[in-house]
Parts: sequence; structure tokens; C-alpha cells
Amino acid sequence: MKEKKIKGLTTKQVEDRIAKGLVNRDVTVPTKSFKQIIIDNTLTPFNFLNFGIVAVIILAGIVCGRLFDSLKNCLFIGTVFLNMFISIFNEIRSKKIVDKLSLLDEAKVIVLRDGYEIETDKENVVLDDVVLLRTGSQVMLDSTILEGECLVNESLITGEDDPILKKVGDEVLSGSFIISGKVTTKVIHIGEDNYTSKISKDAKYVKELNSELMHSLNKVIKGISYVIIPIGILLFITQLNIKGTTFDAAVLGSTGALIGMIPDGLILLTSSVLAVSVYRLAKQNVLVQELYCIETLARVDVLCLDKTGTITEGVMEVKGEDLESSTTPSEFHKLLDSYCHSVDDISPTMDAIKEKYMTKNGKAFNYKKVNPFSSEKKYSSIELDDCEYFLGAYDFILKKKNKQYDDYSNDYRVILFAKKVGKEMIPLGVILIQDKIRESAKNTIKYFKEQGVEIKVISGDNPSTVSNIAKRVDIDGWDKFIDLSILSTHEELKEAFKKYTIFGRVKPNQKKELMIIAKELGHTVAMTGDGVNDVLALKEADCSIAMASGTEATRNVSQLVLMDSNFDSLPHVVYEGRRTINNITRSASLFLVKTIYTMLITATLIFLGFNYPFRPIHLSLMNLITIGAPSFILAMEPNNERIKGTFLTMVIEKAFPISLTVYSMVIVLMFISGSMAFNSTQVSTICVLLTTIIMLIYQFKLCIPFNTIRRLMFISLSSLFVIEILFFRDFFMLAELNLELVFVTVLLLILGLLLWRVFNLMLKFFKKYSKKYLRKV
Repeated sequence: MKEKKIKGLTTKQVEDRIAKGLVNRDVTVPTKSFKQIIIDNTLTPFNFLNFGIVAVIILAGIVCGRLFDSLKNCLFIGTVFLNMFISIFNEIRSKKIVDKLSLLDEAKVIVLRDGYEIETDKENVVLDDVVLLRTGSQVMLDSTILEGECLVNESLITGEDDPILKKVGDEVLSGSFIISGKVTTKVIHIGEDNYTSKISKDAKYVKELNSELMHSLNKVIKGISYVIIPIGILLFITQLNIKGTTFDAAVLGSTGALIGMIPDGLILLTSSVLAVSVYRLAKQNVLVQELYCIETLARVDVLCLDKTGTITEGVMEVKGEDLESSTTPSEFHKLLDSYCHSVDDISPTMDAIKEKYMTKNGKAFNYKKVNPFSSEKKYSSIELDDCEYFLGAYDFILKKKNKQYDDYSNDYRVILFAKKVGKEMIPLGVILIQDKIRESAKNTIKYFKEQGVEIKVISGDNPSTVSNIAKRVDIDGWDKFIDLSILSTHEELKEAFKKYTIFGRVKPNQKKELMIIAKELGHTVAMTGDGVNDVLALKEADCSIAMASGTEATRNVSQLVLMDSNFDSLPHVVYEGRRTINNITRSASLFLVKTIYTMLITATLIFLGFNYPFRPIHLSLMNLITIGAPSFILAMEPNNERIKGTFLTMVIEKAFPISLTVYSMVIVLMFISGSMAFNSTQVSTICVLLTTIIMLIYQFKLCIPFNTIRRLMFISLSSLFVIEILFFRDFFMLAELNLELVFVTVLLLILGLLLWRVFNLMLKFFKKYSKKYLRKV
């Protein structure tokens, strides 16, 4: 270890600061803990309701000595466990991946203590610690330069790519990078007082998801939760007062009604289909941290892109050169090769020049002095015995304008290479450099334009520079740009959002404000980003998308992480969202049919005083054949149609006619069962037959047009139903079929088909005339 002039803190001073709590703490936006993930997915009202029903059924079985019958009537709880497992598994998987990325990013800090260099974790740094920063170092904590000079890249915290010269007395902010030079600094802020922590601390809140699917499911669950307990109690009292009804029969009838009202399979279907989408997207290098964001992106109508790291790769490339007559290409290249070997500047521009002109066998100049690049001079230079070479902004080197170079600057970053002999500055040629556009950027933007999604680019960089980038990837309105540093009020930003496409010099809080404005204007907005300056906007956006190459904070607050930092994966997310929502919408009607007819039958039987015909085991049978299996199979099919209409409205429209049909058949059976002298088991059997057959017919309609999978599914499920009725009737608590029972079933089925037709016509009539009325209003 090498002893230094600046000694840094002593061991005693470090210990004193640690005792006073003046030590750096990790205040990055954290991922959920394993405990919190399990709690959030387990302790829910939906789960409490289902487990409560299970407890009642088992207690009734114990009291009446029929525990086996009670246990088999609890088969429905498997759906709840599956739903919990899928949700917990997906969240834990996402957490592990993001945490692993964060560990890979964890750099060490070199501090001076007692005069010696010590490598330590950033959590061990204390206030006033002396930190050494060299070329390539990331600044972990806000510090003041004590010794040396450096060029700093602050793009991750400001969005601007231009390097900034920092001298003794200047501050270097956490989140920035040292691209050239070597400095000794003193830590002035720790923990949440750091600049990056101040920016990201406002992101530490739970954001309400903008998911119509989730909101619709929550509305259904919330609506049911208001009525399910009082209806259950009333039904139990009614059943108990019916002559000949035992206590356990009343419990099974009441709990059967409650189970029928809860669309637990719909929750499982949604989680499962989204989980499959997560798996498919993982193959496209997309990490999904929030299931419902897949749907949100499919509904997005405004996509806000960050320039660096999204449209561009965050690096520059040489696109051409224009040499003066005073030099030849070979001389120009040879001189630049030597120049690159002589300077150690690290910047996107210099990296591009070195990539193009620097050779392995090249040699540095025999120079007297190297003057590194500075943001004030806008150039670097190398002094030789007989001349001096310059590389940088042409107008700063020549001290005058050049029309030809100005014309180039409309599309390129123009870097002049010149030679100074005596007092004469001799231009040798200019190097034309551009941001390197991602190969797939143009096609991805074209895809979103075709889908009717408005593209806006929000960057901390110069608006004209961002506009040129937008032009190169064919973003509509690329010429409508504005410098947001001149605006301050919410109303000014709102008008700018309506009018412009390109936003430059945008501050972190302004990015967030633009997301709020987009939502105020009725848009569903998605945002991409990679830097700390994007954190607030990502948290506010309806759908947040982070690059894996970005900061830990952006990954932790985002719903989607592009693992290869390439946003050409987004069309795959849109496709998965469409497949998910369209197929769930089609399948969800199967679940709500059960919920609607169960509520109608239950409410009617409370007043009529009939036995509730369905037991929990009956629902397990019917759900498997008519709802569970077909809904899952249909939901996995390809579907890239644009999402239309609102989820809940479309589902209820499909479910209501068939629900009324089942309800009508069951109520008619209740009235005629007494005169037919059917016992409760026979009544239940007819109800199971009627409901299953009519639902199979509905399933048949949903399968049109048939393909191989749909045909196989329908035949298999219909055959399975016949086998269960004929060979497993005792297990499912069904009566033996006889001629009278079959005859009544057929008659009621014919009635049901006629009623179904009538209910469909009534719904069409209602929709037609309600639209006319609304247009008049």
C-alpha cells in the first residue's frame, strides 16, 4: 500500500462517525422481501373468504360425523392454492433476477484512511471519508474534489452526454462516471442526502396499477363480498328450516351457493395465463416484475422513449470524414492513430474515434505535453517540438464559422482534426460522428406507429440533437421539438405535451410531470429509461420499462426489464398482452355465468324456501368440464387482435343470456319437483345435467370455428362428463339415471334452449335502442 500526502480519516475518526450514525446506508429503491411477497399473495380478502368456507364445511362434517364427505366437498380450494403459488413463484423469480443484476453492479470504493488506500463497500464509507476516483470509476457518493482534475459524464442523472470538467473545489455527484483524469475527493453527503437518493426517494411509494383487467376483477370480487356473507347466512337459515333438512345438508347447500358465487377460477385463469406470458417473454429477454403490466402495455396509446440506451445504444460511431486537400487519407489515419495512442480521454466521442482509427501496432507521438479535453475548451491537444495537433469542436479550434462544417452539423457531430504550426492553424479534415442507432429501433417504432401509438422522446440532451435522432428512426413529428428548461408551470408543460413530440433538456421532476399530464389527458402512457433521472417518471407511468444496463433504481421501480437492453422486445409484450386480454375476455364469460346464475338462484330460493340443489362437489364436477379446462385451453391460443371495448361490459353481455337460461331451468324444476316426487339427490342430479349440457352447448359456440385442439377438447370433455355420470355418480353425490329423470331433463333442456334464444334477442334489442337513446342525449 502506497502512503499518500492526504492522509484521510484516522481509524478513530471513522469509528466515531460510525457510532454517531454518520455512515452511508443503502437507500436504493428496494425490491420486495420474500416475506412481503408471500404475505401480499396469501393474506387477501379473496383467500380469507375461501378458507373460511372450507373451515365451515370441515366443522360441519366433524359435528355430523361425515368428515370424508366434507373433505371431498373442499376440492375447490385447490384453485386458491394454485393461484397463490403462481403469483408467489413469479414475484420471487423476478426479485431474484433483479437482485442478481444489482449484485453484479456493486462496485467497490477506494478510500484513504490513516494515509493508506483501502478497498471497501459503499455501505462502509463515512462522512468526510477521502475517496480516490480514477478513469472509469463510478461516483458512489456526492463528494468535493480535493486534488486533481477530471472529466465527468452525468448522463445517468441529467440525461446529457457532454463531458464536464471538474476541478479542485467542484462537486462530483453520485451516479456520474469519471471518463478521464484522476482525483482525490472528500465525501460530503451520505445515505439519503446523496443527489441520486434525493431524486429516487419520491419513488418509494406503492403505485396503483392502471389495469382494466385487474380493476374489473376487483370490482367483481368487491361486489360479491358485500352480499355473499348476508346471503349465505339467510340461505343457511332458510335451508335449516326446510322440513327434513339436516344440519350438514344445510351447510353444504349454503356453502355450495357461496362457492358458486365466487369466480375463483377466473382469478386462477388470469394469473395462469399471465404467468405463461411471463415465461414466453423471458425467452425474448424480457423480465416481467408485475403480471398485469403485460395488459397495460397492450392498451398503451402514448409511448415515451428516452434517447440514450433506448433508441441509441449509448455509444457513438464514425459515419464518415471530409479531408482537406493538404492531407491524404493515409496520412490522416496515421496521425489520428498516433493521437489516439497519446491521449487517455474516455468519452463516447473519443471511443468512436479510437474504434475507427486506432490500431494495435500504432505508436504515440513523441510529445512534450498532452492537454486533455475539457467542456470549456471543447477540444484536446498534443504539443510536439515543431507543432501542435488539435481534436475537437471546429468552431472552438478555428475561432470562426465554416459553412460546409455547419451543414454537416445538422446531421452529425463534427470533430475537427487540425495542426498548428507557429500561429497558423491548418485544418486536416473533419470526422463525422453520430449516435449509434439500435438496429431494430426503426422497425420497433414503425410497429408502434402502425398500432396507433403516439411516440414522444423525452431526454436531458440538447433538443436539436434529439430531434436529429428521431428523424433517423422516422418518428412522426421529429421536427416538433422544444427545450423544456424554459418552461416551469404545469399549464406550460401541458400545452407543450399537446404540441410537441421531442422534449430536450428535461429535468427529472419534469419527466414525472409529463407522465402525470399524459394521464390527465386520458392517455395510457408507457415510459422507457435507464438512468436515475428517469426513476420518478418510470414510477409514475402506467407501464414502466427499464434497461438491464441501467441503474439499480430504475430496474427496481420498473414493471418490465429488458434484459438485453434492447427495446425491440416490446412488440412481443404487446402481442402477449393482446393474446392474454382477448382470450381471457372470451373465457371469463364461462366463469361469470356460474356467478350470475348462482346469485339469482340463491336469492330466489331464500324467498321460495326450496333446498339449494348444488353441493360443492357438484360445482367441482361442472367447473372442470364446462369452465376450468376449456377456459384454460382457449386462453392459450394465439390472438393478436386489437383490444376493443371494456372487459367487464363485454364479459357480462356474453354471460347474462346463458345465466338467465340456467336460472330459469332450475327454478322451473324446483316448482315441478314436488309433483314428480323427486328426492333432493334426484333434483340435484337433474340440475347438474341441465347446467352441464347447456354449458357444453355454450362451449361449442365459443369453439367455432373448430380447429384440431378445440375439436379434441370438446370431444374429450363431453366424454369425460358421460363417464363421470355413469361410473362415478356415488363420489359426486348423484342419483342413478332412470327414464323419468331423463325425460324431465330433456323437456327442461328444450325449454332452456328456447329461452336462451329469447334472452339473446332481448339483449340485442336492448343494446340497439340504448345506443339510439344515448346518441339523442
